[in-house]
Amino acid sequence: MSRLYSISAVQLISAAVLLGYITGCQPQQPFYLTGKGQYQKQMITKATQIEYSSVDLPSSPEVCYAKAPLTLDNPNPEHFWDLTLEEAVQIALKNSRVIRTLNGVNFSKGGVSGIPGSLLSAPHSIGSVYDPALAESDPRYGIEAALSAFDGQLQAGANWVKSDLPPQMSSLRSRYSGNSWSSLDDYGELTVGINKTMATGGNTYVNYGAMYSDVDYGFPMSRWDNYFEAGFTHPLLQGNGIQFNRIAGPGATPGFYNGVAIARINTDTALNDFEMAARNLVADVEKAYWNLYYAYHYLESVKSGRDSAHQTWSQTYAMYKHGATGGRAQYEAQARTNYFTFRGQTEIAQSNLFKTESVLRYILGLSATDGRLVRPTDEPIIAPLRMDWQSVMCEALVRSPELRKQKWDVKSKELQLIASKNFLMPRLDFNAGYVWSGSGHDWINSRHHEGGSAFGSMTDGNYAGWVMGLNASMPFGWRKELAAVRNAQLGLARSRAVLQEQELELTHQLTESFREISETYQQSKTMLQKRIAADAEVSSVDAAYKAGTTTLDQLLEAQKRKADAETDYYRSIIDYNLAIMTLHYRKGSLLEYNNVCLTEGVWPGKAYFDAKRRARHRDAGHYMNYGFTRPKEVSRGTYQQFQSGYYTSLGSEVGQPQYGEPLPVQPQGGEPTVAPPQPDAPAVLPKSIETTLSPSSSGIVPASASSVRVFKPVSDARYTVPSESNSMPLVAPPTPAMPVRNNRYVNGY
Repeated sequence: MSRLYSISAVQLISAAVLLGYITGCQPQQPFYLTGKGQYQKQMITKATQIEYSSVDLPSSPEVCYAKAPLTLDNPNPEHFWDLTLEEAVQIALKNSRVIRTLNGVNFSKGGVSGIPGSLLSAPHSIGSVYDPALAESDPRYGIEAALSAFDGQLQAGANWVKSDLPPQMSSLRSRYSGNSWSSLDDYGELTVGINKTMATGGNTYVNYGAMYSDVDYGFPMSRWDNYFEAGFTHPLLQGNGIQFNRIAGPGATPGFYNGVAIARINTDTALNDFEMAARNLVADVEKAYWNLYYAYHYLESVKSGRDSAHQTWSQTYAMYKHGATGGRAQYEAQARTNYFTFRGQTEIAQSNLFKTESVLRYILGLSATDGRLVRPTDEPIIAPLRMDWQSVMCEALVRSPELRKQKWDVKSKELQLIASKNFLMPRLDFNAGYVWSGSGHDWINSRHHEGGSAFGSMTDGNYAGWVMGLNASMPFGWRKELAAVRNAQLGLARSRAVLQEQELELTHQLTESFREISETYQQSKTMLQKRIAADAEVSSVDAAYKAGTTTLDQLLEAQKRKADAETDYYRSIIDYNLAIMTLHYRKGSLLEYNNVCLTEGVWPGKAYFDAKRRARHRDAGHYMNYGFTRPKEVSRGTYQQFQSGYYTSLGSEVGQPQYGEPLPVQPQGGEPTVAPPQPDAPAVLPKSIETTLSPSSSGIVPASASSVRVFKPVSDARYTVPSESNSMPLVAPPTPAMPVRNNRYVNGY
């Protein structure tokens, strides 16, 4: 039997080895008799996949109902939309919950390049109307979060403990009670307390406690114990004072300060950032608007050149076909080349017009295409601008939002330095408290029972005690504290240095703006004369060509120079208006220049009710001079958005078309008599009236003409200057057939 058993064991081992060799060394799936074969549908084969979030937010109508874009293959809009600059600013502000920018878009003489992409590439860096409210409501660093450190805190607790110990565990009790019987205990505790941190750094507290005990030591014994205590702890050196606690907040450490004053500065900084974002939005609207105006005139200029080239080509072709004088094949080819050159420029200008209009639609918050083609109706400023340098520089130093933001940073660093010096003092706290105690058989209202009540015993005041003392602590070396002071001093020095350098940089920017205004205005006058001369040249060369006294190439070159002169003139006018906008941008008056006022939205009715109640409460109280504890000022008051400054008025040259009047037409043919240029005459300051400033109700709102501080002439007279005998009127050729409405006065703002 043993031999047969050995053979069977060898066979079994061999079979196992063979089976392992066939299947290999790999894990095997289990086998189930009831499997349905549907397990693959329930398997998760990947740990991370690209998925859609569960956000269900409908797209705006401007996205859903956008039509096919206007292109060279689809150039005809359903109709034109005549838009003023004021309406454009209103639409942009209304549609700017998230403030868009034109970063990445470049405007030039040749057209627009680049497309906006900041919202898609860096959405967290874009400003919005929610940012100031987010900064104020921040639960960590906002004003309410800083004020919450001084809120009263309610602490309450109730516990009931029941223990039933067997005789085997009663040995501990036998040490005190002298028996080893089983123990049945009940214990209850109720505590209620309120503590509050004061603005001076101290802490007050009021606590009440009631304890019940029912212990069985072989005989029942129950009782109630009550106590009521009140006291306070107040720092005498480190951490003392309203100013320190407003800056650093209670429980602050060196280098980290989040008091009410610091939180308020953070909110003001957020408001400053919001103002700059709104200013940038208005600046982008003006850039897009005036560049669209230029795109229309650029298209008209090249179309005029194309039509002239087509007419010349047609005439040359006709002479070539009939063998007339001047009808050479060379001339026909030159005329045809010139025509297709202008035709290509016209196609590029047409496409550039659609691109620029799309950029304006983007900054206005409108769909890319809705069947309408926006057409500017405001005319740019053509009158000279005169401003007093000292007045502009002083105004910029006060109104520039970049400087005001840096000044808030300087004020924050000054407050942090004050707080850091407080930590150089030892910690010395004074504490005092008083406690009333009581004990009885019952908790309350049981004086007629034997043993009385604990609450009654406590309120009798027979059992009272008090505590009073001083607690002190001080580190050796003050390394951390001294480092915090040094760091605050360096931070303050840096902020002040940055502010001074910013002021210097701002003066350089204002200087450049003055140069740009002067340069672009002089260029506009020069380009106007160039345009007049080029138009006269084309007329004279065309007449000479028809008379056979000149060649075709001279006529073609004259037509090119005329087209270039027209585009250069309109570009110089747009550059002049953008230079004026840039000056207001840099000196902080761009929003006022466009009649835009920033204001807070409407609060809930309960907020106004509570404010009125607190105001009546203060009015009914008694005045107390607490100036010795009041901290130093942080703000100098509300910033006045609409301000008035002293400027010389806008003048116009003698004989030049006044603002709002059509430009005269230069007579065709002949050479105009051009007088030597004369120096500009001094401008005359017109009489003006000042309207009142009415508050706005909510949001970013464009103020109406009657609700902002503006200066305009009393009568309908235009700005004029004394005439000079030798001055010559600046005459421009006809403008393209576009609706022209002038409803924007040229003022110092």
